[in-house]
Amino acid sequence: MPQKPKAKPKAQQQPPQTEHQKIAEQWAKAERARAEQAANAKFGLPPAEENVEVLERRREALDKRRQKTYEKRWRWTAAFWVVLLAIHALGIWLFTSGFLLTRLVLEDKSNCTLPPIENTKGSLNVDRGCWHPKSFDRAVVVLIDALRYDFTVPEDPAQAQHFHNAFPYLYETAVKSPQNAFLRPFIADPPTATMQRLKGLTTGTLPTFVDVGSNFAGAAIEEDNLLMQLKDAGKKIAHLGDDTWWSLFPGYFEPNISKAYDSFNVWDLHTVDNGVIDNIFPLLNKERKGEWDLLIGHCLGVDHAGHRYGPDHPAMGAKLRQMDEFIRKLVESVDDKTLLVVMGDHGMDSKGDHGGESDDEVEAALWMYSKKPFFGRTSSDFAVPPPNAKVRPVNQIDLVPTLALLLGIPIPFNNLGGPIEEAFAGTKGNDWRNLNAVSRVAAAGIERYQASYHEARGLTQGEGAESPAALWEAARAIAKNDRDAYVAFTKFQDTTLSVCKDLWARFDVSRMIMGIVVFGVGLVLLLMYSSREEEDEYVIMNDAELDYAEKKLELMAFKENEPETAEVLHKQILKGLWDPKILFTVSVLTGVGLYRQQPIEGLAALVAVLFMAGLSSSLHDAGRTILNVFPSTFWGWLAVIFTVSQSIGFASNSYTIWEDSILLFFITTFGVASAVSAFRIEARRERYLGIYHSVAFIILGRLASYSKLCREEQMPYCTSTYYASSASSTSAIWQLAIPFAVCLILPAIIKSFLVTSRSYEGLAPTWIGYVIRGGLFLSALYWVIDAADNGGWLEGRLAEGTPKTIGVYLAQIVLALAFIAGSTAFVWAPPCVSLLQSAGAGGRPVVTIIGYGNAIGARYLLLPLNLLLGCFLLSKPMGGGALALMFWQILTLAELLDLNELKTSPIGPIMLAVLGNFYYFKTGHQAVLSSIQWDSAFIPLFSIRYPWTPIVVILNSFAGQIIAAASVPLLALWKVGPKQKGVLETATRGIGVFIIYYAVEALATMSWAGWLRRHLMLYRVFSPRFMLASTVLLVLDLVTILVTLTGLRSNTLSLGEVFGWAD
Repeated sequence: MPQKPKAKPKAQQQPPQTEHQKIAEQWAKAERARAEQAANAKFGLPPAEENVEVLERRREALDKRRQKTYEKRWRWTAAFWVVLLAIHALGIWLFTSGFLLTRLVLEDKSNCTLPPIENTKGSLNVDRGCWHPKSFDRAVVVLIDALRYDFTVPEDPAQAQHFHNAFPYLYETAVKSPQNAFLRPFIADPPTATMQRLKGLTTGTLPTFVDVGSNFAGAAIEEDNLLMQLKDAGKKIAHLGDDTWWSLFPGYFEPNISKAYDSFNVWDLHTVDNGVIDNIFPLLNKERKGEWDLLIGHCLGVDHAGHRYGPDHPAMGAKLRQMDEFIRKLVESVDDKTLLVVMGDHGMDSKGDHGGESDDEVEAALWMYSKKPFFGRTSSDFAVPPPNAKVRPVNQIDLVPTLALLLGIPIPFNNLGGPIEEAFAGTKGNDWRNLNAVSRVAAAGIERYQASYHEARGLTQGEGAESPAALWEAARAIAKNDRDAYVAFTKFQDTTLSVCKDLWARFDVSRMIMGIVVFGVGLVLLLMYSSREEEDEYVIMNDAELDYAEKKLELMAFKENEPETAEVLHKQILKGLWDPKILFTVSVLTGVGLYRQQPIEGLAALVAVLFMAGLSSSLHDAGRTILNVFPSTFWGWLAVIFTVSQSIGFASNSYTIWEDSILLFFITTFGVASAVSAFRIEARRERYLGIYHSVAFIILGRLASYSKLCREEQMPYCTSTYYASSASSTSAIWQLAIPFAVCLILPAIIKSFLVTSRSYEGLAPTWIGYVIRGGLFLSALYWVIDAADNGGWLEGRLAEGTPKTIGVYLAQIVLALAFIAGSTAFVWAPPCVSLLQSAGAGGRPVVTIIGYGNAIGARYLLLPLNLLLGCFLLSKPMGGGALALMFWQILTLAELLDLNELKTSPIGPIMLAVLGNFYYFKTGHQAVLSSIQWDSAFIPLFSIRYPWTPIVVILNSFAGQIIAAASVPLLALWKVGPKQKGVLETATRGIGVFIIYYAVEALATMSWAGWLRRHLMLYRVFSPRFMLASTVLLVLDLVTILVTLTGLRSNTLSLGEVFGWAD
């Protein structure tokens, strides 16, 4: 604001003007007026009295033209990113279709009249069964979801946790009545998702890793299975509990006596279990036993207690005691002709999750009971159940032939399991003839399946002394010694199982290569797009007077009817998609491919590469060449080092396991480099600020690193702090103070960053000081209510379910503030500026725009802030605290880039990407399936609701990356005035660099997973990391289109309406 000039001293004052001087001054004034009129005539302006009105009219016309041009540029920009999303999705799909193969399902079915081996009828009397005499008329199968083996064996009370010694009945019965019951570890084949386990438990086959993706949308099982054989034999099946069975076996269950319950509401520990218990006992009455032959009860409370609290929680102990009482009553209700089976489908890790292949996740329990003496032990060493799951485990697929033979039905055709020894050894444990007979018929079925599978795949069976074929012939040759024959058939079954596991780990390398090529070419396109020519500078202009002068000159030269000549960059780029040569080539190749019935994957890859070649040519014509990719500054090379070293490191399983520590090192390295750079800043105040923000950046990263969730492979060198303990999935009492601290401190910190640029104006004080603070407070209050509900603090004071209801409504209010009110306010809010009027020279009023220098950045800040509020609620207290530190770091990063003049350097977006990944780990996640926090879906919901449930889980899982993606434009827009030109192109170029980091990461994990496909840790380390990288990239592509670009448009429209359009 110009100041009033000071009066000159009297000694320097000029003498009064003479008459001649007055005449000369008037003449000069007239000459200037004539010159101004001539200039106006040249630009088509009317005389001075009409000048203001015409200029105003021209200003409005110019703004409309520029707004129209901007809208066009924005639409073409969004179209480009949609194309990029399609390229990424296609590359990932092609690679995945060759990497995560599914098992070939044979349609053959076992038939009672066609046993797999001759002379079956001669070996045993099968008049009361099929292939083997049946031992029971009916069976009750109780599946206790996630019943880990160590939940059922005794533990020293001094060292016991809540899940120990709460379910003693199974162990006690197996010890006291060994002829009536036995208990053994029951080992699941990964993946340990419920749906895949049910497939294995009914078909006897092994699921492949990709099958875990269908856990939430499972198709009906069409291959041969136990339930199908029972239905074909005219048996009736009743089901109670988990509704997953109904999607796998539609039409199998008796409708009048079966009842299914929602299986995904992990917040509900009792509805399913109580439903099973209340409905199962009436069906066991003598007068109703003719209504069913197989009765299935699937309880979910143990699994849900694990997901919600973790195994070491009083709720888990209470749930196991309920199951113990349930089984005791069940034993009293069954008769001599009914077999009772109690089992777990999988275990759970130390936090109560499952899905992977850690020991705790695959070790379940199996208990069988008969009222009449029936079971036996072949050795006195087996009289007591194994002390842990490493001793005498049983494969879960072994249940299939065991139940089939005991119930007198054929073993399903695709079965790979063998009979469980205790069920056929006789009460004295020496019935080797029976064991030989059942293992012989099961092994014959496996051999038949092997031959059919190899024929269907066009494969040849292996040869050699230890091959399945040789072991089969050797076992058949043993005719006299039943015990030796039993051992030989068991060895054949074990060897065949190993061969099949290796067979189903085969990959379609050609598809994998196609996926890598398509993805790699897409990455090259993104690199070209994000490159910058040397003369392409983003000059920050925050001088209001200069802006005014420039605008006046533009208005004087403006002609309303002049045609628009400006080229739209993204339109130029996308022209490559409809290049005539490309379209002709694609049409010919597609026609030929379809005519010759070529694989659709190969055609898709070829067409994609051709189209990308067209885009590459357009990028080159637009001046975006691959030569511009290589950096020329220290900061550019540091960004390259962070990106490339991270991706190379994924070739090491140790590097992948300790990724969170590597990311902390990158953050510290940047902070140190920035501090050193700050010493070169000439202005003293800015130099001290640079050092301060650099140190703060390092300290904030170090503070966030104390929020840890350790994966199994990090033990014992890592201690989890995210939950109350390593065996819990609830927060500690002291952690509840974190959200309240954030509520008090974070808005003040954000205010301090805005005050320095005088941008805490307009909507900012109301939104940040009241709305955001209020939302943070309600979030903190939610977690207190959640802790009260989990800990039973209000038990007896409020009706059951009341805390949950209050919590859900609170969460919905917070999300409404963040996403509904927040989006509305962001779209319609004016810039964060205010006007100050004062007296200028000659008493004329002077208007000062406060916050002008940060008008773009200050207003855009509200967008990631709204996202932060929503993600803050959906993360546990420790995770919410980490996200608050992340937002502080983002603001610090923006200040550092401004002080070091690095707004357009790639180091800014790359550091945002590093922060996004770092805070993925700091919010209680790891690159393993079991770290997904499914309970977050029920923070704002009472039950599963599509599409809201998946959206909530995504916001919980990828909060760090999503907030980082929304913040990319902030780095280029921070402390930038409203008349800055090229904002859209500069921001999208930064977004391109940001996405490059994740695209390189996805390509690297894709390539290493393919290259290391025979590595021992493939499905434990490399495959989950590839799945994480691919998922994150696609999520961020969507966030870029739906949130970042849309937010950038709303921000620009708001500023354009107030200050006019810069370009």
